[in-house]
Amino acid sequence: MIRRTFLAVLCLCATVASAQYEEQVSVSYVMVPFTALSSNGAPVTDLKAKDVSLLVDGQPVATDMFEVSFNAPVSWTILLDGSGSMGLAGKIDAAKAAINALIARKRPGDDFALYVFDSEGHANEMVPVTDNPGAIARALDVVKPWGKTAFFDALAEMPARTELGRNGSRAIILLSDGIDNNSKLTREQIQKRLEAVAIPIYAFGLREPAEYKNVPAISEEMSNIDLLGELANATGGKLFVGNQPEQIAKAMDGMESTLRAQYLIGFPPTGKGTVKYRRISLKFAGRVRSVRARAGYRGTEPPVLSASSRGSKRNERKKGS
Repeated sequence: MIRRTFLAVLCLCATVASAQYEEQVSVSYVMVPFTALSSNGAPVTDLKAKDVSLLVDGQPVATDMFEVSFNAPVSWTILLDGSGSMGLAGKIDAAKAAINALIARKRPGDDFALYVFDSEGHANEMVPVTDNPGAIARALDVVKPWGKTAFFDALAEMPARTELGRNGSRAIILLSDGIDNNSKLTREQIQKRLEAVAIPIYAFGLREPAEYKNVPAISEEMSNIDLLGELANATGGKLFVGNQPEQIAKAMDGMESTLRAQYLIGFPPTGKGTVKYRRISLKFAGRVRSVRARAGYRGTEPPVLSASSRGSKRNERKKGS
């Protein structure tokens, strides 16, 4: 079970000029949750620290944390689209069915929180963090679709809300039809806001899969679903598109098995160099064919491994093979 916690210190520097606001965010510890998958898509659960190399901007990094959990309890932070468009074509019913399917899978230690976003882009707390799935189910009964959609703005509030969860393994579950017509944040701004997020976003685009996959020229509404996919992938999560019970159940099964079979690897940035977005990648020894992990972090330089340290790690792998 993952029990390690860390303190993320956010250093905020704001500059206001000509009514423009620019934010620089730097973290004091970078924790990378990841899931390793084999060629058939099954989670690989027997990796050792020597099997994994973490790179930042292509450079191997010295890590001081490697942990694994095969049945980790999860903190689920649910963000539900309560806008008027969700009242069409059974979308809100599909969203409620998805949430009920999630809470029905509760395991010991899991906790949940439910937020519904309004037309102003605020994530309104319906149920604070609880280990009682019945509280979530009861709150869903009072949600009635209304107003415009501002999911960009609401999603930007969610990373801070996940800190209230009790578990090391956490996820943001976003359920929306992907139509944003009222956010103050642009696509580019929401992407930048989520660059430093270490919590995976699992987005449920409540549309017919064929509607998304077979559109020759993606409409503006479909492009927002496409953005959900980009945000999910960047944080180590995934986009699911579908609105039928069997599609939702299958997506829930895959998401849950992935989150409960999870590794954590981490390091403290050096504090040197400029604060900027730095890309993360992972290399593996053995049969790993793909990985789900956050795409990067915003901060200072990482502790790059020396040439001698790289050689020692290679020798350790050879001895263990």
